[in-house]
Parts: sequence; structure tokens; C-alpha cells
Amino acid sequence: MLNPIDIIKEFYKQNSKAYRILVRHGELVARKALDVARGVSHLNPDLILIEEAAMLHDIGMFMTDTPSLGCFGEHMYVCHGYLGRVLLERKGLSEHAMVCERHVGVGITVEDIRKQHLPLPLYDMVPVSIEEQIVCYADKFFSKNSEKEKSVEKITNRLALYGHDKVMKFQSWADMFGE
Repeated sequence: MLNPIDIIKEFYKQNSKAYRILVRHGELVARKALDVARGVSHLNPDLILIEEAAMLHDIGMFMTDTPSLGCFGEHMYVCHGYLGRVLLERKGLSEHAMVCERHVGVGITVEDIRKQHLPLPLYDMVPVSIEEQIVCYADKFFSKNSEKEKSVEKITNRLALYGHDKVMKFQSWADMFGE
């Protein structure tokens, strides 16, 4: 079992705002994701991968220009998943890397990239494995600036801004995961 904090420390200064936000958010998402995973044990989710990937899913945020998170990179925030994938693939963590890339929103499709003119590679970045789906789902319950868990209603209201299909995808997870 790897230690996600050791990997985070490779890219973040330990006392920085970005480090504190990333670690706390990761802890909240990991706890929620593990609770969800235990509720669907019949699907055989990999609990170790879920915990590690939940801690690392936002590792690429330091490369974005998001001062509110203490990040002063050159990319738009929407790129943090894709950028995190690249970082983790270089470390030989391909499954963790896919969680990074595929957790943004409820997944980003080629159609989304084209329609919204997103600065992303032109391919689908949607959760496929049960572990990817669980971490993506759990992530929606927590913002980076609050430890308070959001309601399903609040999440679906936010997702509605991006299309009914996004709401339906999240609702299908809520149904599957028993929320």
C-alpha cells in the first residue's frame, strides 16, 4: 500500500494553503468513498485503490491558476484531472491516474469538450471502473472550501448547469449507491 501523503509532498509544500486544502479534501472524499464502497461490497470495489485514489484525485490542481486554492499555475482548473493523470502515470500509478482524469464533474465527454471549448485533449474522460465511479461520486459531496457535506439536491442543482445528462448520471449513482 502506498502512502498518498508522500506523493502529495513531492508536489506541494507541506505548510502551504494548497497542501492543506488538498489533504483535507482528500480525507473527506476518501471517507465518503469508503462508506459508499462498503455499501456495494457485492460489486467487489478495491478499497485500497479507492482510499489512495481519493486522496490523490486532485493532485494536479497546483498546476492550475486557482488563487483561492493557493494554486498559481498556468492552466484552467478544469485541466487538473488530466494533469493529475499525467503526474501519476509517470509514477507508475495507472489506476490512480485514471481516477484523477475521470473525476471532474461526472466525467467529461468529447461533446462537452467541443461544446464548451475546453482546453483538454479530445477524448472522453468519464468514470468507467466501479472505483472511478465511487471516487467521482464521493467527490461531488465536498467543495474545497468547506468540510460540510452537500445534499444530493444541492449537487444536482449545480450539475443542472451542465446539462440534464449530468444530473441523470449523478442520480443513477445515487440510486446505485443508496443515497
